Amino acid sequence: MIITIDGPAGSGKSTVSRLLAERLGFRFLDTGAMYRAIALAVLRASAEPANRAATATAARSAQLQFIEDRLLLNGEDVSLAIRSPEVSAAASIVAASPDVRERMVELQREVGDGGSLVTEGRDQGTVVFPRAECKFFLTASVSARAERRVRDLQQRGIVQSLQEVQQQIQDRDQRDEERELAPMRPADDAIILETSELSIDEVLERMLQLVAECNGRPE
Repeated sequence: MIITIDGPAGSGKSTVSRLLAERLGFRFLDTGAMYRAIALAVLRASAEPANRAATATAARSAQLQFIEDRLLLNGEDVSLAIRSPEVSAAASIVAASPDVRERMVELQREVGDGGSLVTEGRDQGTVVFPRAECKFFLTASVSARAERRVRDLQQRGIVQSLQEVQQQIQDRDQRDEERELAPMRPADDAIILETSELSIDEVLERMLQLVAECNGRPE
C-alpha cells in the first residue's frame, strides 16, 4: 500500500508522515529532503538555483541515501545542512527544473517498488504515485504555518522574524503552485485536511482512521 501526503511547507506533513509510517510499520520517504539535497549541491557548487545546466548536473551526479532519519549526499550526512533558510529558498527553484524532477521521480518510484510506503511532498499523489491507494493533501493558514516554521528554526538555533518567514512561505507557495511542471495541487481523489487548529496527534489519529477506510475500499 502506498500513502501519499502532499501539501505546502509548514502544513505539518513531514512530522505526521513520519509518525504515520511508524504507526503502520511502513517505510517513510521524505521527497522534500531529496530536492533540498540537490539545492544544497547546487549552492555548494556556487551555481544559481535557476541555472538548468547546473541543477541537471547536480541531479545526475548526486548519490542520495536515507539511513533511518539521516540523509546522505555523496556519503555526507546533510540532514541539518538542508534545513537552512538558504537551502529552503533554493529548493523550490531547483524543483522547477524538468531535469531534476525527472530524476527525482525516477528515484522515488524505485523506492515505491519496494513495498508499503508513506511518502510526502508536493506532487506525490498527482505525478509520482497517481495510483496510490490513499492520498492526502494537508494545508493550513499562512500564519499558522509561519509560526510552526519559526519554532522549528528556533529549535535548530536559527533566528528569523515571523514576518520574514511568512513572506518566504508565501513566495514558495506561489512558485510551487504556478510552476508549469507538476504544480502543487491536491489530486482529484485526495483527502484534504486543514490542520491550522489541529495538533499533530489529532491529525495523526484522523489520518489513521481514513487510512483504514482507504484500505477497506473495493478495488
